Amino acid sequence: MNDVNETMTIREMCDAFDVTPRALRFYEAKELLFPIREGQKRLFTHRDRARLKLILRGKRFGFSLEEIRQLLDLYHVGDQQQTQLTRTVEIAKDRLDDMIRQRDELNTAIAELDDQIKWGEKMLTSMNQTKRAAE
Repeated sequence: MNDVNETMTIREMCDAFDVTPRALRFYEAKELLFPIREGQKRLFTHRDRARLKLILRGKRFGFSLEEIRQLLDLYHVGDQQQTQLTRTVEIAKDRLDDMIRQRDELNTAIAELDDQIKWGEKMLTSMNQTKRAAE
């Protein structure tokens, strides 16, 4: 699969990228991928494979499909991807800030829940000791 001009079927794409046919059709419907259509058959080009890699990476980082589309569309601006890279860094910084905030909120919730569990266990121990003392 080293030939840049080689196409892949939907099954090959699914196997190579660990995605479902439904996901590929969804990305096609959202105009993120543009496979060659031969009747019902879809053939994915090197460009589609590169775009899918970026889509999956963007999804993993929590980018919205609209953000991913905007970044993919900036590839052809003609400035050696400077605009695309600048916008990618901006979106990535915003996403990182969101992830840090979510992590901090989660850490706070974990600590509070841990405190509640300890309090509950302490109360149960106390109740059990009182019950045993009364017996």
